[in-house]
Amino acid sequence: MKKNKPKYNQIIEAAVEVIAENGYHASQVSKIAKKAGVADGTIYLYFKNKEDILVSLFEVKMGQFIEQIAQSINEKQHVSDKLYALIEMHFRQFAKDHHLAVVTQLELRQSNSELRWKINEVLKPYLSEIDLVIKEGIDDGSFRGDLNLPLVRQMIFGTLDEVVTNWVMNEQRYNLLAQASAVHALIINGLSVKE
Repeated sequence: MKKNKPKYNQIIEAAVEVIAENGYHASQVSKIAKKAGVADGTIYLYFKNKEDILVSLFEVKMGQFIEQIAQSINEKQHVSDKLYALIEMHFRQFAKDHHLAVVTQLELRQSNSELRWKINEVLKPYLSEIDLVIKEGIDDGSFRGDLNLPLVRQMIFGTLDEVVTNWVMNEQRYNLLAQASAVHALIINGLSVKE
């Protein structure tokens, strides 16, 4: 499988850097190849074109991202702690990889509708993780029973996404991880059953 080969991963890592530094449209395949330390033609052994590189890097990085978030959530017992773990891990992943944050928050948004559809498909497992936390909270009585699951999922994902985008746009001038507690409090207060 191509995805398990070292050159595939070298190209993915190089693409994240090149696209973050130059923007998607100005990132020629030759720049990515040079950064990866491979010949231009080698890229085409693994990817159809530059768009395929972008979708693939999102698949790889989101796959790792989702795996780490799922693991972090599963280590927690209470739904409030699970939600905090999801928020904290979301912010941690981007805080530790500035280039990935730029690519996901800025460059992917400038893509065409077909590319956005592919990206939305990659996001589905992450949105499912959010759904599991919400459903557990409803089922165990921590969250209100009248919650609209798709709306709450969108609200949570949209909030996290916007916080990271704002952090990127402000050139990471503040600690993204430090935002986790306030975001958690805001969301948990909106979802919780009032005594």
